[in-house]
Amino acid sequence: MKWLTGSRVNGGGGVVGPRDRDGIKWLTGITILPAVTILLVSSVEEEQLWGPGDRVKTKCRAVVESKLVTRLKLGKLKVVRRQLLQRYEHQPFVSCLAGLYGCQWRRYQRARAQPGECCCSQVECGSFGLLIVTFFLSFLFLYFWSEAQNDYIDFDWFNFGTLGFWFPWSRVLLVVAAALFTYIALLLVLAVCLLSEGQRLYLHWSHKTGIMVALAFSVTATAILSDIWSKEWKTLLLSLQVTAPFLHVAAVLLMVILSWPIALHFFRMNKKVRQVAVLGLYLSVLFSLYLVPLGMYSPCIKEAGTLGPAPTLIGHRGAPMLAPENTVMSFEKAVEAGGEGLETDVTISYDGVPFLMHDSTLKRTTNVADVFPNRTHLDASMFSWAELQQLNAGDWFLLRDPFGTVSSLSEADWSQAQNQSVPSLAQFLEVAASSGRLVLFDLHKPPYGHPYSQSYINNTLQVVHAHINSSQVLWLPSEDRDLVHAVDPELQQTSGEKASIQELTDGHIIRLNLHYSTMSQQQFSKYQSVNISTNLYVISQQWLYTLAWCAGAQSVTTNSIHILSSINKPLFLMTPEEYSLMWILTDAVSAFLIIAVFIFHWWRERGLPFWSGSRQTHENGPYSKFRTDSSEVICVRWSPLHPDPPAGALISLPLVFNP
Repeated sequence: MKWLTGSRVNGGGGVVGPRDRDGIKWLTGITILPAVTILLVSSVEEEQLWGPGDRVKTKCRAVVESKLVTRLKLGKLKVVRRQLLQRYEHQPFVSCLAGLYGCQWRRYQRARAQPGECCCSQVECGSFGLLIVTFFLSFLFLYFWSEAQNDYIDFDWFNFGTLGFWFPWSRVLLVVAAALFTYIALLLVLAVCLLSEGQRLYLHWSHKTGIMVALAFSVTATAILSDIWSKEWKTLLLSLQVTAPFLHVAAVLLMVILSWPIALHFFRMNKKVRQVAVLGLYLSVLFSLYLVPLGMYSPCIKEAGTLGPAPTLIGHRGAPMLAPENTVMSFEKAVEAGGEGLETDVTISYDGVPFLMHDSTLKRTTNVADVFPNRTHLDASMFSWAELQQLNAGDWFLLRDPFGTVSSLSEADWSQAQNQSVPSLAQFLEVAASSGRLVLFDLHKPPYGHPYSQSYINNTLQVVHAHINSSQVLWLPSEDRDLVHAVDPELQQTSGEKASIQELTDGHIIRLNLHYSTMSQQQFSKYQSVNISTNLYVISQQWLYTLAWCAGAQSVTTNSIHILSSINKPLFLMTPEEYSLMWILTDAVSAFLIIAVFIFHWWRERGLPFWSGSRQTHENGPYSKFRTDSSEVICVRWSPLHPDPPAGALISLPLVFNP
C-alpha cells in the first residue's frame, strides 16, 4: 500500500465517501488529538505517483515512510475516536438524560442543537410548552390541596354523606397529585438539563401521554373542587401570608437555574427576533418576581414586641383525633391535652333530654344501622333518650380511623373508645365544670312536630343552670337571644356572624365565633378595642394557628389540641427590617449570578458562529480542540491518475501515534 497526502480543511474531521468507480477504497476520516493531517489511498502505482525531482512528492513520500505512519492502527484509531467523543460529549450523562426523556439511549439517535438552530422541532416545542403549562397547573393544584389539609376531614365526611361509605379520599387525592407533580417536575428537569447540554429535545410518546393525563387531572380536580368547595381558595390566599416569602426565594432560585440554558441558546441564536423574544420574556418574569414582595402582606411581619399572647385552645367536639368525637372520653382527652374550652353541638331527644350530636342523623357516628336498621335516616331528635342509650358511639372511630391516629392509641384507650355511648348535655357540662373549662355549643332546633320544638331553649337552660356556672358558657344560639340574656345575663353571648360594633354591643355580644377564612388583623383589633374577643374555627394546622396568633385572635377551636398546645412561638415571624433584608439579598445575589451566567456564555460562545457565504463554520465550542488548521496540513495534492475524486473523499485526518 502506498500513501497519498491531500487534505481539505473542514473544521476538525471529515466524512468518509463511498468506493469510487475504479474500486479505490477511501479510508475513514478520524478525528483525534492532534498532530499531522494526511489522507490515505491505495492501489496506486509508485512509479506513476512518485516521480524523481518532484519536491512535493518527495516530501510526502518521506512523511509517509516515517516510523510514526507505519505504526498507525486504523481499527484502534476508530475506537480511540469513539472514546474521545464519549469523553467530550459527557456521553453517559447525556445518554441518561436523553434516554429518560425521549428513550434515546444511543448517541446516533439524538442530535445537538447547532448554533443558530432552534432547540427542537415545532412539535417538540409544543410538547415542551405543554410540559411547562402542566408543571404550573399541577403545582397549583398540589399547593392548593396540600394547604387544604386543615379541612380534609370535612371533605371526607362530605363524600361519606354523598356516597354512603367511608374512604379517605382526601389523602388519596393528595398522593396522586404529589405523584403526578413529581413526574412532571422530573420531565422538566430532564428537559432543562438537555437544553443545558445543547441537545435537541425529543419527548417520547409515552411521556406525552403522561403529560396529558397530569394536565387533565389537575384541571378537572381544580374545577370540581372550586365548584363544591370554593371557600378553600380563601385558605390558599391565607397560606400565602405565611409561605409567600419562601415561595419568592424558591421562584428566584428557579430563575437563576433557568438562566443557564436560556443564556446558552440566547447567544447561539442567529435571529434577533428570537433573541429579543426569549430574553424579553425571561426578564419580564424575573423583574416581576423581584417586585412581588411590594404587594405582599402578612400579619407575621411585625415590629418586635408587638406580638400578643397565644390564642387559647377550644377542643372541637373534644379531642376527635384521640377519641370518638362528642363523647365523654373525647372531652376528657381535650382537658388532658391542655384545652381551655370545649365545643359541641346539642340536640333535644324526643322525650326532652338534651344530648350531644353534630349531624342531623345518627348514621355517621353510631351503629344505628345495626340497632335500628329501618330508622337510619331519621332525624336524631326523633329518638328517645332510652333508645339513644342503646347505641354505640365509639366503634365507628376505630373502624374508619378518620384522622389516621387509631394506631397510636394505647390498649386501654382502645378499649375505652370501643365502649363509648351518646352522652347527654348534663354529662358534658359536668366534665367542664369539674375541670373549670369554658363550654361553647350550638343548639339544633327540633323539626316541626317535635314535642319540644317550642321549648327546647328552656329545657337546655335548665340543664345548664343545674350543672355549671353560667359564666363558663359561651351561648351561641341566636334565636331568642334577648330573652335568654334577660333570663341569664351571666351567659357569655357569642355571635357566629360579623356585624358593626354598634349592632354587636346592642345584642350584648362579647365574643365572635368566626370561620378562620374571615381572619383579619384589622377587624380583630377593632373588635378588641371594645372588649369583643374573637374565636376562630376550625384550625388544626400549625401554620394556620401561627397566622391566627399573629393576627390577634383570642382563641381557636381545633381538632388537634394535643399538637397546637405544644407550640410556644409562631412558626413564621420576622420584623419588617429582617424581611426587607431577606428580599434585597435574594434579588441582589440572584441578579449577580444571572449576570455572571450570561457573561460566561457570552465569553464561551463569542467566536462560535461565523459565516462564510452560506456555509457555517465552528471556530469554538465543545470540539474546537479538534479543529484542523491549514498549518497542520503537510501537503495538498491529488493523484494525476484520478483528477476527479469521489465526493467527500478528501478529508482532514489529524493523527496521534504511540511511539
